[in-house]
Amino acid sequence: MNNDGLELTRDEMRALGQRVVDLLIEHFAKVSTLPAASTGTRAELERALREPLPESGRDWAGVVERLRTDVFMNMCHVDHPRFFAFVPSPGNFVGAMADALAAGMNPFVGTWLAGSGPAEIELVTLDWLRDMCGLPETAGGLFVSGGSMANLTALAVARERKLGDEIAQGTVYFSDQTHSSVDRALAVLGFRPRQLRRLPSDEYYRLPLGGLRDAVAADRAAGLIPCCVIANAGTTNTGAVDPLRELAAFCREHGVWLHADGAYGAASMLSERGRAALAGIEQADSLSLDPHKWLFQPFECGCVLLRDGTMLRDTFRILPDYLRDAHRLREEVNFCDYGIQLTRGFRALKLWMSLQVFGAAVFRSAIDRGFELAGIAERRLRESARWEILSPAQMAIVAFRHVGDDTLNSRLAAELKRGGYAFLSTTTLRGRTALRLCTINPRTTAADVLGTIDRLERLTV
Repeated sequence: MNNDGLELTRDEMRALGQRVVDLLIEHFAKVSTLPAASTGTRAELERALREPLPESGRDWAGVVERLRTDVFMNMCHVDHPRFFAFVPSPGNFVGAMADALAAGMNPFVGTWLAGSGPAEIELVTLDWLRDMCGLPETAGGLFVSGGSMANLTALAVARERKLGDEIAQGTVYFSDQTHSSVDRALAVLGFRPRQLRRLPSDEYYRLPLGGLRDAVAADRAAGLIPCCVIANAGTTNTGAVDPLRELAAFCREHGVWLHADGAYGAASMLSERGRAALAGIEQADSLSLDPHKWLFQPFECGCVLLRDGTMLRDTFRILPDYLRDAHRLREEVNFCDYGIQLTRGFRALKLWMSLQVFGAAVFRSAIDRGFELAGIAERRLRESARWEILSPAQMAIVAFRHVGDDTLNSRLAAELKRGGYAFLSTTTLRGRTALRLCTINPRTTAADVLGTIDRLERLTV
């Protein structure tokens, strides 16, 4: 080992790499036998991991073993076939290997000069997503960390295009089912709470067009500037999809930007069922999409798409002296001009490589299977008088509750997690605690879904 050069010998690198690959293979092969979620206490993990900065190096085998036992065994396995909580991130082995390649080769994908090959892969993959979502050839975007950064990036463009320097007069509209990342993004962009219009959703948890129309008219009459409508293309709570076509027509009529938050649902556009559920998303001015959800990639893999991709460059491009060499030819794409990051990694590689190896048809089938499993869960729940459906299966999410004491639902989720068999999360719908199943993992079977409901029923006895 050459410690001075931060290098291992070829044999050491080969041995370490093989051990890491073996651990990953073991994980993918045996994840269903692990607890769906395992959370260590702070005291336990402090005892296991707290230490001074090591002055001398240690044997890599011991370090990897410590990770295996003390770190990776104390976490939720979001790729577990019975992890139904929040939004699973199933991942796949090819994507994991692509991440390893991206980390090892370590390309700088901020400028064409520094990373032309990786930049071209990103352009190609963005065009695949653009076409999948039905956007025109003028559309463009970039890969980001996830939906939070995608929403922030798109809303920064909306603010610039619709408000310019008049941000204090702008108003933004969305439903009470909208993801918290939108609140955070708007706060970062300088919008104050008085400028936000959080409208009550309708009986199907969608943004009501009538309520939106009234709110916009009232704000215009008060001398304010309606800036942006944020539509949900699959909410985290229930999978609800706002009326995208109607909202797009309204926004065009009134000169308001339409952003579709499709961080959860937009990837389902690859399938026929997804396209039907999301009809109208292709008319949005911008949208967010998370391949690390319903396209089964490792974290972090988010994407933002703009109907007019040049608007990203118009909003974010800055030309400091130290980047003069990177801006030589107009046909070269410098992704640092399209978003917040200058230093950015090769996030597109995992999605590109996974689609190359497996093909779109396999992904399409897996997405359809997610829809089907939620339907299986709903039908099973309706067979029992113990359960009430609060939101039927849509976009691979079904929300339900036990008909007894409302606090029982939270206890059921906690007890199921504690047993390790499965993990599902709770939310609040119309003031009632709901259990929810999100069934997008392609490893999940009907037996996993039905077995989880059976366990819940046994816990109620």
